[in-house]
Amino acid sequence: MLIDDDGAPRFDLQSHSTRSDGALEPAEVVAAAAAAGVRLLALTDHDTVDGIDEARAAGAEHGVAIVPAVEISTVDELGEDFHVLGYGLDHTDAGLATALAHWRADRAARIDRMADRLTRLGLPPSPTEIEARRAAGLPVGRPHLANAAIEANRARLRADGLDECSAFLEAYLCKGGPAYSRRTTPTVPEAIEAIHAAGGVAVWAHPFWDLAGDDDVLAALQRFSAAGLDGVEAFYATHGRRQTQLLCERAERLGLLTTGSADFHGPRHSRFSRFRAFELHGCEPRLGAIAEVD
Repeated sequence: MLIDDDGAPRFDLQSHSTRSDGALEPAEVVAAAAAAGVRLLALTDHDTVDGIDEARAAGAEHGVAIVPAVEISTVDELGEDFHVLGYGLDHTDAGLATALAHWRADRAARIDRMADRLTRLGLPPSPTEIEARRAAGLPVGRPHLANAAIEANRARLRADGLDECSAFLEAYLCKGGPAYSRRTTPTVPEAIEAIHAAGGVAVWAHPFWDLAGDDDVLAALQRFSAAGLDGVEAFYATHGRRQTQLLCERAERLGLLTTGSADFHGPRHSRFSRFRAFELHGCEPRLGAIAEVD
């Protein structure tokens, strides 16, 4: 049963571990999800599937069904960092591994560009965390770069209220920020193609996080659907009733799945710290094959 009698979801289809930008090990993510009452979970680390085997072993221990999944960061004509979730894929697929490695390399080059810009701005990041993650074969994202800059420049940043990861990200490393640099690959259709080639279904993550306007979201959804998108994350921690219902109505018209998540990053994250912290707003999820985990 994936929905409680009171209408609360018991699935959570986006979460992150130390394999990308989360705070907990994959097994710890699963344990936390189980304690919160999750029965169907996806570990969706950014551009990597390295935590899936550990998550599946923990899922068997805790009675949580684990969907093999990944979250791919993409670029698009409307901007970048559009995220495409891949569910039910073969995480051992060689083609997927090659594609993810290529896209992680692009991310690494981007991080180096932003680190150089921070240094020129007088905020050189501490190399400790970044070098440690790379030595361990773990990806480095903007949250890690933000933490490294805060570690080395805390006194200066505290005076401006920027000694917290999210605040620093928004001030320096997001679009319009002085140290920002964009990714170059993959496009949304390329991410969809890689997911399909690995036997998975492709879902656009948190549309109203990526775009603000209803018309922009619906136009992008139409375009991504034409490129082979299978679903949309209609239920999300920051989506309100109107946004959720709008997405569900359009998804039904386009024949798309509707998924949901609280986007768990860790128990101390400023925004995404609790499993099942999203609302269905009276709509019925359409998980399709995603819910059919062996």
